[in-house]
Amino acid sequence: MEKLFKLKAHGTTVRTEIMAGITTFLTMAYILAVNPGMLSGASLGFSTGMNAGAVFTATALAAAIGCLLMAFLSNYPVALASGMGLNAYFAVVCMNLMGEGVENPWKVALTAVLVEGVIFILLSIFKFRETLVNTVPQNLKLGITAGIGLFIAIIGLKGAGIAVASPSTLVDLGDVSSPGFVLAFVGLIAIGVLSHFKVRGAILWGILGTWLLGIVAELGGWYQVDPAAGMYSLIPDFSAGVKSLIPAAPHVLQFDFGYVASNLTNFIVVVFSFLFVDLFDTVGTLIGVASKGNLLDEEGKLPKVGRALMADAIGTVAGACLGTSTVTSYVESTAGVAEGGRTGLTAVTTAALFILALFFGPVFTAIPGFATAPALVYVGLLMMSAVLKMKFEGDMADVLGGFMAIIMMPFTYSIANGIMFGILTWFIIKLITGKIREIHPVMYVVAALFILRLVTLVIPAFS
Repeated sequence: MEKLFKLKAHGTTVRTEIMAGITTFLTMAYILAVNPGMLSGASLGFSTGMNAGAVFTATALAAAIGCLLMAFLSNYPVALASGMGLNAYFAVVCMNLMGEGVENPWKVALTAVLVEGVIFILLSIFKFRETLVNTVPQNLKLGITAGIGLFIAIIGLKGAGIAVASPSTLVDLGDVSSPGFVLAFVGLIAIGVLSHFKVRGAILWGILGTWLLGIVAELGGWYQVDPAAGMYSLIPDFSAGVKSLIPAAPHVLQFDFGYVASNLTNFIVVVFSFLFVDLFDTVGTLIGVASKGNLLDEEGKLPKVGRALMADAIGTVAGACLGTSTVTSYVESTAGVAEGGRTGLTAVTTAALFILALFFGPVFTAIPGFATAPALVYVGLLMMSAVLKMKFEGDMADVLGGFMAIIMMPFTYSIANGIMFGILTWFIIKLITGKIREIHPVMYVVAALFILRLVTLVIPAFS
């Protein structure tokens, strides 16, 4: 252990690292419950065609692979798994493609994740990421983060039946007497209280507590099982005995390049959205975790950041091949760092626990959407905190661009739209106000790409 992770040099011990890894796992294990429902479409009230069990297996395996890559490439105590926000975008991409009549839309989405991962690898090799990260204005970056937070929150509210569609007001309050509404609200309060008392794994305990209350509601007759209405039993099915503990086969190498050939522009926009969000989310997370663990050098830079980004990129490719959404570094890693984690042994421990979780699939896949809704809303709250760092006066390009990124995501139900209108607003105002010299060449390329996307949306309307 000493030779592999240089524990003494980092002022830590095997016991400390293992406890830190366990803490990190507890704070991010909610993804094992959230991701199957999100990617299968169950959390959104429709079916993408993906099997929840297969997604669970892919999520756990991809997380383990990502953690191990981070541990051995960079020796950082950073854990990885399918990213929140990116999985929501994955599901919405599937929903949009279904509207276009695309068969097996999830295969197209997985193809986009694969391509994004490959591009990320190339960006890491040639160090282009610094240019992209430094080119986009800070207000836009923060606005995108906050917008994703609102987007995740509204998905959680919809999944629990708290927010419902309305022909007169677009959205309305759901049935306040329904078990989903009541229990999701109770779960959110529970997460808030646990977080107040700084309980490790507050989000996970909130999910599990809400789920257990749901089981009580089912046994008591309040929660009625009705598969036709999307109301499935909340009790894990172990009727197959030992076979129940065998992980479901993941959707391995299920890609659709045929769609890419005939819809290249649309596909490029989807890939760019995945890449853009993943890029800034990863860099921000790495810097945040490193700052918490005093891993930055004298100049405030993160040593071996290239290796860390490479681990993230390879993890994304591995996840796509296994059948899950973009794998990214988790800000919850700060919980493990707070417990003393300083090396890759922390990440290795987290990886081991994800592998162990593989054999509890029936438990995680039985957790309903209303139990994971509190986690989505709470994560949305955490991401919305980015607004505190935003500037709402000064250069109007930065101000309005950032604001458009925030509001367009939840109100058009699309992360891609938020990024597109945020950047285009910034770009156009810069041009009109004569600040052309402040526009980096990369932003011209990005703006041109989004304008092309708008053209593809307008042309069918006139055909």
